[in-house]
Amino acid sequence: MSNLPKGHPKLLNAWAFYDWANSVYSLVIASAVFPIFYNLLFKVRKNFYIEVFGYCFKNSALISFVTAAAFLCVALFSPLLSGIADYIGNKKIFMRVFNYIGALSCIGLYFFDLEHIFIGLLFYFFGLIGFWGSLVFYNSYLPDIAFAEQQDSVSAKGYSLGYIGSVLLLIVNLAMIMKPALFHITGTSGEASMKAMRYSFAMVGCWWILFSQYTYYYLPKGNSIQKKVTLAVIFNGFNELKKVWKILQSETQLKRYLGSFFVFSMAVQTVMLVATYFGAQEIKWKDANESQIGLITCILLIQIIAIIGAVLTSKASAKFGNIKTLIFLNAFWFLLCGFAYFITTPNEFYIMASLVGLVMGGIQSLGRSTYSKFLPETEDTASFFSFYDVSEKIGIVIGMLVYGIIDQITGSPRFAIVFLGLFFLTGLILLTRVSKK
Repeated sequence: MSNLPKGHPKLLNAWAFYDWANSVYSLVIASAVFPIFYNLLFKVRKNFYIEVFGYCFKNSALISFVTAAAFLCVALFSPLLSGIADYIGNKKIFMRVFNYIGALSCIGLYFFDLEHIFIGLLFYFFGLIGFWGSLVFYNSYLPDIAFAEQQDSVSAKGYSLGYIGSVLLLIVNLAMIMKPALFHITGTSGEASMKAMRYSFAMVGCWWILFSQYTYYYLPKGNSIQKKVTLAVIFNGFNELKKVWKILQSETQLKRYLGSFFVFSMAVQTVMLVATYFGAQEIKWKDANESQIGLITCILLIQIIAIIGAVLTSKASAKFGNIKTLIFLNAFWFLLCGFAYFITTPNEFYIMASLVGLVMGGIQSLGRSTYSKFLPETEDTASFFSFYDVSEKIGIVIGMLVYGIIDQITGSPRFAIVFLGLFFLTGLILLTRVSKK
């Protein structure tokens, strides 16, 4: 364990490196390999419906509901955790606990099968809880380890490391799935690929635990004075949210912007979480092999183009202003959702993935920076961003529930995607009420 002073380069690098450790979860588990694996289990069985808790669920609707439940827990517990994180003497323990819950759950996904689906879904649920729970404490460390003028650059460094690390592991996993024999993975072609996917889940968990040790070696425990956690401390996070809500009543422009952000962010985050499930079910791939390779290629395509999209969005906002750019992005997303209803071929899906990548990174980064510009003069920006994060997660809960319910009732996610398009249209209309300055 090292005790480095605030702002020390080694300390900043160690903090940023946690992104390298944990971003493999969001790319391999949440976005790419697990959705493909999950869909293939049902495809092999030739039945996309399964009975859980006495109800018959469509597979993609079921995973949407489990994701919504996990995000609801995160939204409820984040203020509690952030209240504790700001106060306690050793938040490293809390960060570690959530890290290990998430990582061990990823390893547990190796055993995911439809015969014991309840246990498998629990591993998926706790993987998500562990990932987001550890981020609450990880983010709360930033003001402890970096001076104000260092925070933007070290945060950007973390994002870059996370992107590089997760893409690197995904490429290795893709190679394993495409050429299992090279990695001495035995079985028929289909069996070996499925085995490779199971190995990739275990690799995510091991990667996350292994590389986080560098972060924990340098990170301080937290506050130097050990304090007792009381009920007042536990509910401090909720009290901060109540304060922000009261301030919002007199901040008309911020309130209007948050309303629009809540609606369009709900749609963006839902599209990102369900894109692979949509592609696996609705696109007419030649065979399972083309489906696996095509879907993972699309995820990589989105990741790479999202960087270009974020740069272009930044330039557009500098020239035309944030609100006008966001209105354009919402209009573009609305058209994409309409286009998604009609796509059936792999080439159409590749075009769609490229267009999504172009506006995905941009609308997220611009959405957050626009919010910061509307904030009133205050030193307590942490409370406002806590409110922002909770709003975003509640939005995901609603988005995933809407998607899951429509998918369950109609039997097709196409109608759900069109419905998400209406959220973008609503976000666009609400943005026209926000001051352009």
